[in-house]
Order: sequence, then structure tokens, then C-alpha cells
Amino acid sequence: MLKGIDPLLGPELLHVLASMGHGDEIAVVDANFPAAAVARRLVRLESADAPRALQAILTLLPLDTFVAAPAASMQPVGDPAAVPPPVRDFQALLDAAAGRRVTVAPLDRFAFYERVKAAYAVVATGERRFYGNVILVKGVIDADGRVPPPRDPAAGAR
Repeated sequence: MLKGIDPLLGPELLHVLASMGHGDEIAVVDANFPAAAVARRLVRLESADAPRALQAILTLLPLDTFVAAPAASMQPVGDPAAVPPPVRDFQALLDAAAGRRVTVAPLDRFAFYERVKAAYAVVATGERRFYGNVILVKGVIDADGRVPPPRDPAAGAR
């Protein structure tokens, strides 16, 4: 055990999180997601549901403040406007971690699969509820250990 680190974050996941760079993406997916078929790097956390895994990851991972949507979720097939319970849970956890409202971009099922294929890593959870899938974009931490505030999209590219 290490002090100050969520015990759900084992050595493999800690290595993945530390190895990621700015703009890299990590997906937290449910038990039905074809994680082994699409992951470049796969970490299994079957003992945790997706919100619990997300909560642990957010204790260490800064969200990207240079993009409009530092998270994405899968839209329900046949009802893209619906917000499934796991996504509501994700939104609350993201907002709490960032200290502000975080934009979660909805993606259709196949666009979500394609984006996960390009992700740095996939965390496969034991989440049994449908649509318990989220992608996170890693941000930066400044020299003082702080995450920069969100950038005004109207200010243009840096």
C-alpha cells in the first residue's frame, strides 16, 4: 500500500497513467465492451464498476483544459439523446474532480469504438450497466503542480 494513492490503482494502471502524455486518451469501459479486441494496452479492473474506476483514475489524471470536451461517452443505440445512468455518474465525478462543469462529448457507438482503438490504454471494468464507457483526454500540470484553467475557445489556438 502507498499513502495517498487509491488502492484500486495497481502498478500496471499507475504505470499507464504516468506514461501518458498531454492529449493521450484512456478509456474506461464496461464488461460488455470488446476491450481485448481493440485495446493497444489493456488494464483489467473487473472487481470495480466503471464509476469507481473513473473516480480512482481522476485522483491522479489531470483532464485536458485545452480542448472543448476532455471526455466522451457512447450514445445509446436508438436513443442518442438519452443519458444512461453510468454517464450521469461519470458527469458528477468529472465535475467534482475538475471543480467545474466538464463537457462530455456524445459519440455514436462505432465512432466511440474507433476512438478507443486509438486510445493510449483501455481499462476494462466489471460494470454491468449498459453504456458504462467513457474516454478521458489527459491534460497537463504546471511547474507548481496545478492544472491550468480552461482555455477560452474564442482566444484561438496556442
